[in-house]
Amino acid sequence: MSYSQTYTGGANAGLFARIKSDLAAKLARRKVYRQTLNELMSLSDRELNDLGLNRSVLRSVAYQAAYDN
Repeated sequence: MSYSQTYTGGANAGLFARIKSDLAAKLARRKVYRQTLNELMSLSDRELNDLGLNRSVLRSVAYQAAYDN
């Protein structure tokens, strides 16, 4: 006697899809954070001053750009 078993995904497929999309969203936000921070860090002190920013707040500004939507 032989048995055949097929996997249709079921409830686990939705879970894995949600985990995958959550991870993709987190990676996208992290990319925005790093890109924003790198761009701000590349500015001169004079350019930052023109924007009203100090180097001590660059991480905070980049975080707000990426995560406070």
